Amino acid sequence: MLIYEYKLDANKKQIQAIDTALRVVQFIRNKCIRLWMDERVVSQNDLQVYCSTLASQYDFAKCLNSQASADRAWFSIQRFYDNCKNKQPGKKGYPKFQHDNRSVEYKQTGWRLESDGKHIEFSDHCGIGRVRLIGCRDLATFPLPQIRRVRIVRRADGYYCQFGVNAHREIQHVPTTGRLLGIDMGLNAYYTDSEGNTVANPRYLRKAEKRLKRLARIHSKCAKKSKNRIKAQKKLAKMHLKVQRQREDFARKAANALITSSDVIAYEKLSIRNVVKNHHLAKSMSDASWGKFLSWVNYYGGIHNVPVIAVAPNFTSQDCSACGTRVKKSLSVRTHVCHNCGMVLDRDHNAAVNILDKGLMVLSGRQEPVGHAAHETLLDRCASTPVSKGTTGKRSGGKKNPPSL
Repeated sequence: MLIYEYKLDANKKQIQAIDTALRVVQFIRNKCIRLWMDERVVSQNDLQVYCSTLASQYDFAKCLNSQASADRAWFSIQRFYDNCKNKQPGKKGYPKFQHDNRSVEYKQTGWRLESDGKHIEFSDHCGIGRVRLIGCRDLATFPLPQIRRVRIVRRADGYYCQFGVNAHREIQHVPTTGRLLGIDMGLNAYYTDSEGNTVANPRYLRKAEKRLKRLARIHSKCAKKSKNRIKAQKKLAKMHLKVQRQREDFARKAANALITSSDVIAYEKLSIRNVVKNHHLAKSMSDASWGKFLSWVNYYGGIHNVPVIAVAPNFTSQDCSACGTRVKKSLSVRTHVCHNCGMVLDRDHNAAVNILDKGLMVLSGRQEPVGHAAHETLLDRCASTPVSKGTTGKRSGGKKNPPSL
C-alpha cells in the first residue's frame, strides 16, 4: 500500500469541523475500549454494533461514520491479545484511553475525490465540505476503488490528508559489481560498512537543542490557558516537528542510497528498547533513529529484491575479523587490536566485517564463518534467491510504506 499525503487548504470553519470530528473519534474509541474493559468477551462486530447504540444515545455521534473508530479500538485490543499469546517480554500494550486524538479516518464512504485530483469533498455531517489539496502528486491517475483509506491528520503546522492506495511498488534493481556490505550502527559515525566507509551522524536534535530549550522556557513562563502560551506551544511543537522530519528525510535517503549501491546487506538485530536504557547515551541513540533507518532499509530491500539480513549482535565488536580471537574491550575503546594476529582496525569497521560474515552464514545456511574468499561464490547464490530478510526473517517486500493506514 502506498501513502500519498497532501496538505489541506482549509478555512476557519472547516478547521473547527475537523476538530469536532477528531473529538468524536476519540469519544467513540474510548467508549469501545470501556465496553471491552467491562465485558471482556467482545468481538469486532460487537464494537461496530455498539457504534449504532452510541449514535442513538448521543446526537453528535451521528455526524460521523464511526465504523473506522471502532476498528481502531479493536486493533489496540487485538494487538494486546497477540502480544500476550506470543509471550512478548515486557509490557504487552494494554489498551488505554486516548486524550489527544489527532486523526480521523474514512473507509470508502464519506468522501468524494474530484476528477482533477486536487479537491476532496467530505459528505458526512461534520460540515468539513470541499477542501483543496496542496501537493505535487496526481491522485487522478489511480482508480477510485484502489483508494482504500482516507485519513485527516492534525500536525503542528496544519492539517494533512493521507490517501492509502492499494498498489504494489517494485523497482528493477541494477546489480553492482558484487558489493556485499555489513553495517555497524554507531554514534561517532552513523554507520560504518565492512569496506571501512562511514556516514556522518547528522545529530539533528543536538543541533536544535539550544533553540528547543529556549522555546520550552518561554512556554513554561507563560500563564496557563493564555493566548501567549498557546502561541509558544505552537512554536515549540513546530520545532520538534522539524527535527522529526529531518530524521525521516535522512533515514529514507541514506537507506535508499545503501540499497541501490549494494547486492547484499547485513546488519545487527539490535534491541533498541534495551539499548536506550543507558542513561548516558539514551538521548544520542534516540537522536540517531536507528529503528527508523533500519525499517527503511528493509522496505527498500524488499522493493529492490536485495537480500537484507538481520544477524545476532553477540560479540561482533569483540571478535577479531581476521582470526576470530575474542578481544575483550570496553565501549570507550574505539580501536580493535588483536594480540593473536596483530591486526589493528577501527572498532566499528571490525564489527561490520563480522556482521557481514554472520549475514553470509545465514544466507548460505552454513554454521561456520565463510571467510572473504567465499564471498564471490555466495554472490552467485544470492542472485538466485533475491529475498529480503528483515528482523522477522521473512520477506519484507510487502511491508507497507509508513505511516500505514
